[in-house]
Amino acid sequence: MKKILNPEQIDQIIKDLTIRIISETPPGVDIAAIGIRSRGEILAQRLSAQLSKKLGKDVPSGILDITLYRDDLNSPQGTAQPQVRTTEIGFDIDDKIIILVDDVLYTGRSIRAAMDALIDLGRPKAIKLAVLVDRVGRELPIQADYAGYKTDVEPGKLVQVFLSESDGKDEVVIE
Repeated sequence: MKKILNPEQIDQIIKDLTIRIISETPPGVDIAAIGIRSRGEILAQRLSAQLSKKLGKDVPSGILDITLYRDDLNSPQGTAQPQVRTTEIGFDIDDKIIILVDDVLYTGRSIRAAMDALIDLGRPKAIKLAVLVDRVGRELPIQADYAGYKTDVEPGKLVQVFLSESDGKDEVVIE
């Protein structure tokens, strides 16, 4: 197991992503952060808090469950019943720039599912993707607009994100 990000680095990435998002968002346009369950939701909450602080106005945060939109839902290799949880978005996404947040971007399949789920909820002005870790190995033509840390991890290895709110510690490791 190799640690690639520690708590201070994760915190700095959130701050850097905040600055980049603000600098690339036109003035007067409403933005919101929506995280993909489960680590993405925590990162979206952290990002939303930083954006709200820097902009001096509320930047709402929501949680998106993509279980029913996954393309591997009925895969013959799947053995477990998927656990469907709630999507919790307490605001209108229409005409907002939605910052879609996930922990790791790898194949692009989860992001594709998330975009399908978001479009079913409304019509955002734009969807921008922010990820903590951008891993080489895309299967779909999806790229992060905002990536904190880029890595090339060999196939068969896992990039594991641990966050204090769910795991008791902040770190990213390769297993």
